[in-house]
Amino acid sequence: MRTMQLAGTLICSLSLLAVCAAPPTLAQDEKDRTQTRPAKVMVEVPVEIVEVDDGDTVRLHWASEEAEIIRILGIDTPETQHVEHNIPYDQSFGREAAGFAKGAFSTATSVQLIRADMTDPYGRTLGYLYVNGKNYSVLVVSHRLAVESVSHYGDNGLPEAAKEVLDAAATAGPVPFEAPYKFRGRMRDVSQHMREGGTE
Repeated sequence: MRTMQLAGTLICSLSLLAVCAAPPTLAQDEKDRTQTRPAKVMVEVPVEIVEVDDGDTVRLHWASEEAEIIRILGIDTPETQHVEHNIPYDQSFGREAAGFAKGAFSTATSVQLIRADMTDPYGRTLGYLYVNGKNYSVLVVSHRLAVESVSHYGDNGLPEAAKEVLDAAATAGPVPFEAPYKFRGRMRDVSQHMREGGTE
């Protein structure tokens, strides 16, 4: 009887090990991140379907489709509070960057999107948005409400738009806030501490 119990325990342990050693999910797998929507072509976006999340992320509410989340290329804006993403507090200038985006898109008479041919690891569309014919990433960098991210991530197959952002960043000069990636790292530690202390 004891031998059977030990055998059962061993089988359960091996099954758990197999689950833990499973390959990464499709969203994390580079070959499965291919953009399924039209890429590297300019797409007209009805202005009324644009919903701003923060300074570098918007949702497009296409008719009869799930909302498409756009992680805007070329930029990283200061963060706004997203407790579910381990950002329990606003970063300095985060609300200003989000406000800039809301103003830009709410007053736009035309919006266009050009998608990269890959999504990000979370399945979000990577792309540049154009507001009244102007590269939004260039606009927000020029107002010193974003750092350029082309130097770190490359041009994502859209070199002309990426160069516009680099040129704008060189002209704009230093930003008045901490690099958002550093802020996110600190906030992950803060969130963990808050969870452990039961204060989140």
